[in-house]
Amino acid sequence: MNLQGIESYLHREIPITAAMGVRVESYDEKELILTAPLEPNHNHLGTAFGGSLSAIATLAGYGVIWLEIGHDQGHVVVKDSRLRFVRPVEGEIRAVCPRPDAGTLAAFRKRFEETGRSRLTLSASIGDGAVEFEGTFVAIR
Repeated sequence: MNLQGIESYLHREIPITAAMGVRVESYDEKELILTAPLEPNHNHLGTAFGGSLSAIATLAGYGVIWLEIGHDQGHVVVKDSRLRFVRPVEGEIRAVCPRPDAGTLAAFRKRFEETGRSRLTLSASIGDGAVEFEGTFVAIR
């Protein structure tokens, strides 16, 4: 699926992403990068709202899992997550979620194929470490 297709899917199936202005900047063998403008996501201080930061960080992890299993092969849910706000985000929100190494992905896929269920813990960051996210996601056939 191309980047526009991924973005369209997210906007259709997770409506908050359209309201936030989420865009898929890139997805490759290294990482998934999502962006959103500050304007619809700001708080009373003019910085990014914590809820928007949480949503896009979670979405970046969700997106990596969803793309790994194939958009028509199952569902992804977040099991748990932790977020650390290091400093304010004052401009465009840019969430980066690295893909796990090949061995970790192979084990994840094997378990998913064998049992129809697999989980993976991922990290994401926003604003060069301004926000640090870690979440466990479960893929279910």
